[in-house]
Amino acid sequence: MLTIWHNPRCRKSRETLALIEAASADVSVRRYLEDAPSVAEIEDMLQQLGFDEARALMRRGEAIYKEKGLKSVSSAQELIKAMAENPILIERPVVSNGHKAIIGRPPEAVKPLL
Repeated sequence: MLTIWHNPRCRKSRETLALIEAASADVSVRRYLEDAPSVAEIEDMLQQLGFDEARALMRRGEAIYKEKGLKSVSSAQELIKAMAENPILIERPVVSNGHKAIIGRPPEAVKPLL
């Protein structure tokens, strides 16, 4: 079973979901903007992604990133907390099989999980 942190307003997220569905893979769709992941879930996803730095999962072009001054924050815990409180900061889409995760940029990047 795959899980996708999905934003239906995002073209890359829609394309990634369509790719998964075309492969007839079992998928759970989580609209993460409405159902924000917890700090623990973000930490787990960072581990599955193999990211050493929390910022690697962040959308640094979002206005809220600048408003909150997150560029100057060095604490991983503060960055993770900011993502949990403001899920728009989380890069999308993220697809996980429970052990490994991949960001669907480009959508074809998730093919190893199918």
